[in-house]
Amino acid sequence: MRYINWLFQMFVFIVLLGFALKNSQPVTLHYFFGYQWQSTLVVALLLFFAVGAGLGILATLGIWFRQRREISRLKRELDDFKKLNHPQ
Repeated sequence: MRYINWLFQMFVFIVLLGFALKNSQPVTLHYFFGYQWQSTLVVALLLFFAVGAGLGILATLGIWFRQRREISRLKRELDDFKKLNHPQ
């Protein structure tokens, strides 16, 4: 299984490397007020992918913390319920 995982990772790396090599053309991104940014296409795509992934993670943090608080509360309730029904 370890070898299959290693081969899969190598395959993904080679595909992404090929993508990066084929998309090395310079691009100009135009912003407001005449601001421009020049970079290669693959760098721009990687940057925007990373920013999108980061925003997605930040969007789920509130739900994650709320669920952890709910789990802690339910565990306390379960412990209290066990103590009431099964005194030692």
